Amino acid sequence: MARPLRILLAAGGTGGHLFPAEALAVELVKQGIEVHLATDARGMAYGGAFPAKERHAIRAATPSGKSPIALIKALLALGHGLVQSLQLVRRLKPDAVVGFGGYPSVPPVLAGWLLGVPTLVHEQNGVLGRANRFLAPFSKALATGFGDVKSVPRSVRGRLHLVGNPVRPAVLNAADIAYRPVTPDGSINLLVTGGSQGARIMSDVVPKALGLLSKELTSRLAIVHQARGDDVAVAERHYAEAGIKADIRAFFDDLPKRIADAHLVIGRAGASTVAELGVIGRASILVPLPGSLDQDQAANAETLARIGAATIIKQANFTPEALAVLLERLFSHPSELTDSSVAAKSAGIPDAAVRLARLVVDVAGLDVKRSNGS
Repeated sequence: MARPLRILLAAGGTGGHLFPAEALAVELVKQGIEVHLATDARGMAYGGAFPAKERHAIRAATPSGKSPIALIKALLALGHGLVQSLQLVRRLKPDAVVGFGGYPSVPPVLAGWLLGVPTLVHEQNGVLGRANRFLAPFSKALATGFGDVKSVPRSVRGRLHLVGNPVRPAVLNAADIAYRPVTPDGSINLLVTGGSQGARIMSDVVPKALGLLSKELTSRLAIVHQARGDDVAVAERHYAEAGIKADIRAFFDDLPKRIADAHLVIGRAGASTVAELGVIGRASILVPLPGSLDQDQAANAETLARIGAATIIKQANFTPEALAVLLERLFSHPSELTDSSVAAKSAGIPDAAVRLARLVVDVAGLDVKRSNGS
């Protein structure tokens, strides 16, 4: 009996890395390909419906310049992870290894390269992350979520492939929900979200800003606010002080539909968020996470801002007063929200998972017809 076609996916343990990996896994399984996932402890605890035949825990750590001891410990952890990954790749004999960034993806992809297995990395952000920057020279292809990715080494630019950021099936379903423009006396649906890691500043600033709006506007607001668990009480207090009702929860299991129902989204600019805003097609105010070494969220947000799909506010300027002025203008001129939603939709790549799966199959040299029996 012929061995099944098999792909090993490697990803860091955050939603930003695991969501696109999951979307690719769904597409590969549809094609009859067996999928395995290598990740760290956080990824092993990931609660999504990841369609992997097996998940494999790999030791990893993030090298940093905080101290020589911390750097040595991180390198030792990565070395341990490489030994684990070499054993795993030898046992699984995958047809390709696909990395999705984060340092837990480094040992499996490097092990694949060392053992002669075709490798590919996917970069979700507008700036090539440090892990992917290290792995790019060892990969046959570098797939990107955005057309203009910064910090790509000159030596690998000929291997770039724009595929987009794969999104979950729930996002594709929400993309079918048509945008309903704001009517003169109708409700204004606002979604506030802090991304997968939450953002206290959203709970501090947004309710206060809404409290500064005219009563005519606040009476029409329908607010959905996703706050980090510890921040739910903070958000509730600020909304109560502003005299505004809001649906505040730590988790919404139907967030893509909430995006589709919104006239405006206020949030961070993680790669998954930006991709979902594009595929679904909704206007946004984005506050990139400050202080990151690569400034990846700023680059992500710029892809929507440059086409008029989003407004960027730096966190240092994200005050109730500044936000209130912007919201008053947008809500008083709803045609701007409609135009921004159309622009966002134009940037979306809904078939990104299909494109990436096609690239993986090509890099691996697979005969998918053999796998699915056709």
